[in-house]
Amino acid sequence: MAADTRAAAAQVIAALLDGRGSLSKLLPQAEARTSERDRPLLRELCYGCARTAPRLQLVADKLLRRPPADKEISALVLLGLYQLEYTRIPDHAAISATVNAARQLEHPHATGLINGVLRNYQRSREQLERKLSGNPQFSSAHPAWLQQRIKAAWGDSAREIFRANNANPPMTLRVNTALVTVADYLARLEQVGIAARPCAVSPVGITLEAPRAVQELPGFEQGLASVQDESAQLAALLLQPGPGERVLDACAAPGGKTCHLLEQQPDLQLSALDIEEERLDRVAENLSRIGASAELICADAAEPDAWWDGQPFDRILLDAPCSATGVIRRNPDIKLLRRETDIAELAALQAKILRFLWKLLKPGGTLLYATCSILPEENAGVVAGFVAATPDARDNTPQQLGGKPWGEPQAAGVQLFPEPEGGDGFYYALLNKAE
Repeated sequence: MAADTRAAAAQVIAALLDGRGSLSKLLPQAEARTSERDRPLLRELCYGCARTAPRLQLVADKLLRRPPADKEISALVLLGLYQLEYTRIPDHAAISATVNAARQLEHPHATGLINGVLRNYQRSREQLERKLSGNPQFSSAHPAWLQQRIKAAWGDSAREIFRANNANPPMTLRVNTALVTVADYLARLEQVGIAARPCAVSPVGITLEAPRAVQELPGFEQGLASVQDESAQLAALLLQPGPGERVLDACAAPGGKTCHLLEQQPDLQLSALDIEEERLDRVAENLSRIGASAELICADAAEPDAWWDGQPFDRILLDAPCSATGVIRRNPDIKLLRRETDIAELAALQAKILRFLWKLLKPGGTLLYATCSILPEENAGVVAGFVAATPDARDNTPQQLGGKPWGEPQAAGVQLFPEPEGGDGFYYALLNKAE
């Protein structure tokens, strides 16, 4: 029998609250237990609740005498509040279904608590919002520590960053211009009734007016287009590999940048490296769809002695592991999973990988350092420190792409911020090694 939608959603949110997985892993498992008809609601509840959790938690704290001992009960309270505040589900139906989910999850003792909290919220919603309106965590819908860091780093721009992070992201395609022009692919989309427009910065990008299943995209299975954010598309355009060059794509999964490099320059000796075998399978699938191939290496980029053959690379793409604070709108569970202590640990790891991979780059070669973070500690902080300590490293990040300004220049590299109708938050630094 298919699981109750709200019960399934509560199990996902409870696991997130407990740090026992991410939406990308938990949600498919929950969908497998849910009827096909109810899966859109399940996704809406899980993504929406994660996106607004910092606000919802403050409300719940005002309405509860003490936090529930069981994370599933906490999750049901948050889910109930989310439905009342953010969905068109009638209040009585949202409350009734959420209370019933407590019974499904074998928490009958909590039905009165959940019912009381949600009905109290109905009565006191406006009063609660007035009380909480001055709380930055409530207004930004970001954890307090992250709200403070973004505000400290970017000042008046922080409000726009919060707004973009809390919006639903656009669906953006990368056109394989080895097979079709952007103009021709736009025409194909128009023929099948899919409204779209060219991207502002990426010359190979198209943004859809509304998300579509990939099966609806003309020529998708033949590799004419791939789903990839506009900011992510800039990696291959910045690295600009030449024919026959030996290229390393470090931390390559799921393979969007790997594929783009090969679409741009098919005659590459390209090695795609990732630490997880399962994630490398995604790279292989994406390569197969576009009809390309690369050497796949399952290894730790920070331990090259275990996998490097001693032959230097002409170019290296280091898409470094990071906080992913630039892609919160696509992965709102970051608000629940990321901790402030993670940032210093990630910056240390990024600096370590950068130092080790630099040794693999031939003199005169190019390394592109990239993250999907908007925190300076992981970006300009890492790269500026590395350049200062590395005599043969030069920051040659261009200030223009295709004749257009892009992003915000930093002490080293360029920072891109998430935009409601544009790209995700990314950072790039193009480093050259002296000959």
